[in-house]
Amino acid sequence: MKNYTCILFDLDHTLWDFESNSTETLKELFHQYNLHEKGVSSFAYFYETFVRINTRLWELHDKNLIGSEDIRLQRFHKVFGETGIDDYPLSLKFSADFLQELPKKKNLLPHANETLEYLHEKYPMVIVTNGFDELQSTKMSSSGIHHYFKAIVTSQRAGNKKPSKEIFEFALKEVGHRSADAVMIGDNLLTDIVGARSAGIDTIYFNPAGASHNEPVTFEIKNLHELHGLL
Repeated sequence: MKNYTCILFDLDHTLWDFESNSTETLKELFHQYNLHEKGVSSFAYFYETFVRINTRLWELHDKNLIGSEDIRLQRFHKVFGETGIDDYPLSLKFSADFLQELPKKKNLLPHANETLEYLHEKYPMVIVTNGFDELQSTKMSSSGIHHYFKAIVTSQRAGNKKPSKEIFEFALKEVGHRSADAVMIGDNLLTDIVGARSAGIDTIYFNPAGASHNEPVTFEIKNLHELHGLL
C-alpha cells in the first residue's frame, strides 16, 4: 500500500447525502407551495422528475455544455413544466428557496463521520467540488464536518472545475502536497476519477451501487468504512 500524505474528497454523493437531503427539502417545499393543488399528481412523481432533470443538467455542466447559472434558472422550470405547472416566476422562487434550505440539511452517507474522524488524525484533507460556492461551506457546517478539512476548493475559487486537472493542482497547492502523494475519493467517474488521474493523482472510486464500468481506478469501494482498511 502506497503511503499517501494527503486526501482529496468530493462532497455531494460521497460524504454529504444529497439524495436524503434533497428529498427532505423538496418534500417541505412541495407542501409549502401547495403543488398538489396546482396540479402535480404526487410528490413521488415530482421527485422522480427532479432527479432525472437534475442529473441530466449536472452531466451537461460537467461536460462544459451549460453553466451553473443555467441550472439555477432552468432546473425547476423544467421540473414544473413536466409535472403540469406553467409558471416560470414561481419556478425561480421555488429554486431560490431550495438553494437556501438544502444546505441546512445534516444527513451524511453511512459511516462518513466515523471515517472522517479516523482519517483526520492521519492526513490533511481537502474538499474538491463543483458545487455552488455559497452552498458547500454551509453544507459542511450544518452536517458537522467542516473542521475535518484544511481547505474547501470550489470550481469558482480555483478558476477551473472538475474534471480539469487544474482544480486538483490548485487543491494540492493549498496544502503543499504533491500529486504523487495524494489520493482522490469520489463517486463520479468523469469529474472525480478521470479528473484526478489527469493530474497524476491516485483514485478511490466510491461506487455504493456497484455500477459496472471500464474506467481504470486505483481502488474501488462500496462503503466508506472500507477506507479504514485502505488508508
